[in-house]
Amino acid sequence: MKSFLGRLRYRRLASTFTILATLSAGILIGSIVSHGVRGQESSKVDTSDATPLKIPSPRDMSTDFTRIAKEVEPAVVNINTITLPKERQQSRRNLHQRQAPQQQQPPDDNDDDDQDDQGQGGQGGQGGNQNFQDFFNRFFGMGPQGGQDEGGQERESLGSGFIVDPRGYIITNNHVVDKADKIFVKLPSDPEGGSLQGRPARVVGVDKETDIAVIKIETDHPLPTVKLGNSDGAQVGDWVIAIGSPFTLSQTVTAGIVSAKNRTIDPGTAGQFQHFIQTDAAINPGNSGGPLLNMAGEVIGVNTAIFTQSGTYAGVGFAMPANTVIDDYNELISPAHKVVRGSIGITFQPSLSSAVSRVYGFKSGVLVASVTPGFAADKAGLKAGDIIVTVDGRSVKDGNDLVENISARKPGSTIKVGYLRNGSQMEANVVVADRAKMLAAVSNAPEDDDNGNPSAPDAAQSKLGLQVNDLPQGAPAGLHGVLVAGVKPGSFADEIGLSDLQGQVIVAINRQPVHSVAEFGKFVAALKPGSDVAFELVDPQRRGLGSRYLGGTLP
Repeated sequence: MKSFLGRLRYRRLASTFTILATLSAGILIGSIVSHGVRGQESSKVDTSDATPLKIPSPRDMSTDFTRIAKEVEPAVVNINTITLPKERQQSRRNLHQRQAPQQQQPPDDNDDDDQDDQGQGGQGGQGGNQNFQDFFNRFFGMGPQGGQDEGGQERESLGSGFIVDPRGYIITNNHVVDKADKIFVKLPSDPEGGSLQGRPARVVGVDKETDIAVIKIETDHPLPTVKLGNSDGAQVGDWVIAIGSPFTLSQTVTAGIVSAKNRTIDPGTAGQFQHFIQTDAAINPGNSGGPLLNMAGEVIGVNTAIFTQSGTYAGVGFAMPANTVIDDYNELISPAHKVVRGSIGITFQPSLSSAVSRVYGFKSGVLVASVTPGFAADKAGLKAGDIIVTVDGRSVKDGNDLVENISARKPGSTIKVGYLRNGSQMEANVVVADRAKMLAAVSNAPEDDDNGNPSAPDAAQSKLGLQVNDLPQGAPAGLHGVLVAGVKPGSFADEIGLSDLQGQVIVAINRQPVHSVAEFGKFVAALKPGSDVAFELVDPQRRGLGSRYLGGTLP
């Protein structure tokens, strides 16, 4: 037994010794290997066969984009403006009248337009203008210290422009310089680190309706200028380049194409003289007033607005065509320093449904909504409901065509207007008036403020989904028709837009005057599926705006 226990203890000791010996050997071998590796790392590698890298000579990769940028950038300027808070502004004028720079801005005549301000779909009023502000933002960006006049601080803003005359005449947007107390221009050639504001500039003239302004800086040497092109030659799909100062980053060049032409982005009257070139070239706050260039390096537009819900580039921008800008510029540098447009004193609806056109018997032309009493068209015998089809023998396609034709005429000149009245062809000689003077006179005339409150609702019209009421007692003198009292959702009346016109007066249906609900009901009863229906309406609170026409084809 003792011998067995002894052998067992001996074997345990032997096993333990074997394990310890094995571990020691492993540690020793690991140390040797590790030492060998460290020795290899610390030894120097022979790199005598390595070839040093060299910076190659610059390669000229010039493209048309590069060439255009180099040619045009010297004439594209950065515009800074300062607007003083009203309180401080008044104080400074009182205390430092001689030293304070006074901008020579033309008087604000608050022009309206000859086009019916209800626009398309009734968006020319407050709601339409708000939508325009929400989605079609003028992109006059703020500078680093830009913002509201809070705490008595000056408001600084940033825009762009381009030199068109070596004597220092610059084209930009009106909204870049509008209401600014100080305007500064910084040229690309001005040294970095100098005055951030740049050289003082004066306003030569502005045209609010096209959002174009001309400013001037003093110079003792000729300045580089841009080349102006013919915007009528631009085609959808053409490459274009925009240059400006987005987010204060001056001399920024972006490229894109012409996405569309003749784009009107404001459905109200403000868009009457604004038919833009649409582009996808990236333009952002601060690009406003900068040039849009074709691949010949010619300016074909002035970057003016963007379509955005975020306030930054969303792929859709708008530039005022160069041909419009050139015409404006030539008038703004004239002794009058203002753009003079002709007018004949009518209003019209921008667009009409095909049903209305068929009922009134014309395919092209302009349906007169109202005639301003005592002015050119009225004196010549034109009336609401007439359809203008020619001017001096040239066909009139639509309202834009008519406006462009007449607005370009000199006040005092005579035009021959061809029109349809009850299907008969007629002509009249009309003396063109100064649009600004005419509108100023109209705005000073008293308006009819009478308002008829709707009476108890009559029976609903099953064919139209339209409820109308007789005019109440006390309705404006001379007004006839029925009040729009209610519209059934999804009905014919709803689909053609009458749901937005409750409270307005239907004065005629299919050219037949309406005087009562009973009479209106008889006209409606005679309508059959497939019939064209055209309504003539007026706003009893704004009768001076004239008639509005809506229509469609009965299902």
